[in-house]
Formats: sequence, structure tokens, C-alpha cells
Amino acid sequence: MAEEKKLFGMPAEKGRWMLILLGFIINICLGSVYAYNVFGGALQKEWGLSVLEKLLPYGIFLAFFAAVFPLSGQLLEKLGPKKQGIVGGIIVALGWILVSFTHSWPQAVLTYGVIGGIGVGLCYIGPIQVATRWFPDRKGLATGLTVAGFGGSPFISTYLAQVLIKHYGIFDTFLYFGLAFLAVLLVCFWFMEFPVAGWKPAGWKPSTTAAATSTVNYDRNEVIKTPTFWALFACFAIGSTAGLMAIGIWGDIRALPIIAIGFTAAVTQFILAPFNAAGRPVLGFVTDRVGPRVAAMISFVVIFLAAVLMLTMRGSTAETDMHKVLYFVCFAAFYAGLGGWLAIAPTATAQYFGTKFSSRNYGILFLAYGVGALISTFIAGYAKSIFQGTLLDAFIPIAVLAAIGFLLAVFVLKPPKKTEAPQK
Repeated sequence: MAEEKKLFGMPAEKGRWMLILLGFIINICLGSVYAYNVFGGALQKEWGLSVLEKLLPYGIFLAFFAAVFPLSGQLLEKLGPKKQGIVGGIIVALGWILVSFTHSWPQAVLTYGVIGGIGVGLCYIGPIQVATRWFPDRKGLATGLTVAGFGGSPFISTYLAQVLIKHYGIFDTFLYFGLAFLAVLLVCFWFMEFPVAGWKPAGWKPSTTAAATSTVNYDRNEVIKTPTFWALFACFAIGSTAGLMAIGIWGDIRALPIIAIGFTAAVTQFILAPFNAAGRPVLGFVTDRVGPRVAAMISFVVIFLAAVLMLTMRGSTAETDMHKVLYFVCFAAFYAGLGGWLAIAPTATAQYFGTKFSSRNYGILFLAYGVGALISTFIAGYAKSIFQGTLLDAFIPIAVLAAIGFLLAVFVLKPPKKTEAPQK
């Protein structure tokens, strides 16, 4: 019974909100990758890197983050969120600390990209699964609030990075971030735990609406045989591509002569990062209410309109206030879209395929995020030369992909046929 379980000295139905707060703090640390434009810019100046070379550690980080996820989801069932989080937290910190001793771009790719990405891949899934299991009544909202820390991280980390780089240099800044992550992640993960199987709030009954959770528990082998999974995979990859590319090049776009934002990078992120954070609980709430299909459709309409509006600046040679407004409106939309998908995807996994194997199933699905990371890196790196224009040309494939995503959501992203079959 819910009233018999205590969390942080409170009844479980109240104490479970503390787990959301700890998950939010964990994600603030993990989401510092979204401030990479500041770190990458400093490394670009230090080593004379091209745009692609500058972005590759970021892309590799996100790719390894996603690649570890299938293993991470499986390990979580054996180790639990506390043990796995502590191991992952140590690896995260190690990746950042080792960057401070690097002397070349390939070494940064290895330490920051590979080691750091693996650590985040081990850490990230735990707080999400803690949220979905303690909140069967509010999966989307709980997940969205937990991962909002990841999206909102640049709100803090961009400012801290700029201050520390200015006073101590880029390499000592990596060191200080790594030491801070070690302390915070170990403390927060110490309190992470799952409820007993079948726990639910007193009086709560599962919904029978479009957003209802499947009574069938699909395992990983069954999930990948459904059209629903592959539609969700493609939609997640597209949503990730748009958002991750925006996060990777926001600094380069704001510096274009026709935009020329006068604010500092920290102020720019102060404005944009909350949209990444807010997109998670907002679209998580929408997913709870009307289901993943409608939430996906909304996200792709927003992404498509933002990409088209960015493309209206192509060919312009004058700096105008309207260009500055479009920059903030469109990038806020991209940020919110990415944040939204990091709430839609895990919630959809539980709703469509059941909660019993959701850790492992979401681990497979999260590979789509890594696909998006690699695609976004190469779009940003090569779009200018392919279209023989400016970096704004990177939004041409984003608009096309958003249209494809919308069509997939409309025609293919539907609950599997066995959602009402007897539970395994």
C-alpha cells in the first residue's frame, strides 16, 4: 500500500516528488553538453579547428550517449538506479577531467566525446525510469520535469563556462566542471530507488483514453517487429536532428552579419535554454492527455515552421531587428521541440509497449537520438558547401525532415494492435 512506504521521511505519494527534484539536478549536470558551443568555441580558437572539427566531439558525445543506452537499460534492471548512477557519474566526471590534460583535437574527441558520452549514457536512463515507475498516474509530466534539467542546463552551465574560461582558461574549466559533477552526481544517485513492483498511488486507476498505457508488456524482440516502434524511432530521430543541430550551431548563427546578436553567449542561452527545459513537461503533459501521436504532430509543425522562417533570411545582406527576432523565435522552437521529444519518447515507450520492459525498450529507441546527433553534425558541417550558400542552408533538410516526421506521425504512429490483450 502507498501509505506504508516512506520516502525521505514522508509518505511515498509526497516523497516521490523529491526523486523528481534529484533527477532534475542530475540532469543539470548531464545536460552541460548543451553548452558545448562555448567549450567548442574555446577549443576552436586554441587549436584552429574547422566547423566540423569543432562540432565532432559534441556529435561523438551524443552518439556514444545513445549507443550505450541499450546496454544501460538492461543493466539498470540488474544494478538498479543507485549503483548504475554512481558508476556512470564517475565515468562522466572522468571524461571531463581528462579533457583538461589533452593537447590535441583527437584526444578531446576520445575523452569528452567517447568517455563523457558513455558516462552520460549510463546515468541518464535511471532518473527517467524512477520517474515513470513512481508516477504511473503522471508519466509524461514526471518524465518531463526530470529531464527538464538536461534542457535547462545551459541556463547555468553556459554562464559558468564563460566566467571560468575567462579567468582560468578552457582546460582548467573542464577540470572544475568534472570535479563538480563527481560530487553532485554521487550524492544525488545515492538516494535513487525504484518502488516495489506494482506500486501505485492510492485510489488511482489506469486510464482508458488515447494516452492509456498498454496492458501488454512487449519485450525487446517483440517491440522491434512492430511498425509503431520504427515510426517512433524515425520521429524521435527527426526531432533530435533539428534540436541538436540548433544547439550545435546557435553561436555560429547568432554571429552571422545579417543577425549579429549583440548579447553575450550567456545571455543568449539565458533566453533560449528555458524553452528546451519547458518543452519537456509541456509536451510530456500533452502526451499524457492526448497520446504520443498528437504530441508528435504538434512538435513537427513547430519545427517545420521554424525551419521555413529561418530560410526566409537566405539571400539577405542587411542586418535587421526582424532577423534578430526570427533568430530567437525559431531557435526557441527548435529547443522546445528537442526537449519535447525527450519527454514524448520515453512516455510513448511505456504507453505503447507497457512498463515491465520499458527500460530495455527505451534503451533501443534511444539509438534514434544518436542517429539524430550524427545527422545533425554532418548537416551543420556540410550544408553550406552542398547548397553553396551560408550556414542558414542547414535548415533546408530540417524542413524536409519535419514534413516527413509529420506524415509518419499521422499515418503510422499508432498503438500496436495488442494493447488490450492480456498482460504477460
